[in-house]
Amino acid sequence: MSAPQHHQFSEKEINPLESLDQWEEAVLERYPVAGEPAKTKEEFRNYEEPGRDTVREFYRLNHTYQTHAFVKEKQAEYLKFDKKQMPVWEAFQFLNQLVDDSDPDTDLDQFQHLLQTSEAIRADGHPDWMVLVGLMHDMGKVLCLFGEPQWAVVGDTFPVGCAYSNKVVYPEYFANNPDYTDEKFNTPLGVYEKGCGLRNVDMSWGHDEYVYQMLKGHIPEEGLYMLRYHSFYAWHREGEYEYLLDDHDRKMLPWVKLFNPYDLYSKNPVPPNWAELKPYYEALVAKYLPDTIRF
Repeated sequence: MSAPQHHQFSEKEINPLESLDQWEEAVLERYPVAGEPAKTKEEFRNYEEPGRDTVREFYRLNHTYQTHAFVKEKQAEYLKFDKKQMPVWEAFQFLNQLVDDSDPDTDLDQFQHLLQTSEAIRADGHPDWMVLVGLMHDMGKVLCLFGEPQWAVVGDTFPVGCAYSNKVVYPEYFANNPDYTDEKFNTPLGVYEKGCGLRNVDMSWGHDEYVYQMLKGHIPEEGLYMLRYHSFYAWHREGEYEYLLDDHDRKMLPWVKLFNPYDLYSKNPVPPNWAELKPYYEALVAKYLPDTIRF
């Protein structure tokens, strides 16, 4: 099991959520569809207090253990991409091993969820590389299949190595993090310089950073920002961490904002017709990506 050396995690600490989708449901409650009334609790999966408790526990673990040292450890472990190598379409089958039996709202597998996102983007006439972003944006969740705890795969992302914003969800749990009282890390800039740009900032470890690193060099910069920062809600929804940004980040922010609604709101119980869509997506993947993906 992959974990910081000083702590052995129990099964409940590795998988505090009933499913990864539980985190996304919690994000939807925080950020309902713009211009529409917020969904009631009854409209979500039966999202009662015990469900909220699991999300709260998820963030307690996330905020406690996502230290600067932990992130550096995960970068060293995973960004060598020496775990597996497989063709893109086999990679989707690999991702589909993340079965969510607990979600009563849908029987769709991970690939079909991604296909819904990409189809919504395509239907609105966005560039084909953005359609590909929709298809690939959750590929990094394979980290769960390598034994990573849920809280090191999904969750709102945030910079490590500097003070935590109180606009990150459940900010009170950062008090458990060793970096919180470390003078090297607990000032607004921490180990960074003002205006250094997000590309020079280490984010909490998870599927966003992993898939960004996986596809770096294959799609346009705007798409890479969508991949890398789609869970950085404190930035693109709350306007935090302005002091770390440079002009390039500000130029890219509208693209991240453009992608966010497709990430959150494109879930649909009706499966896409893969037989009809297959030729388009095979050509799209062949246009941008190498024959095999390394994990």
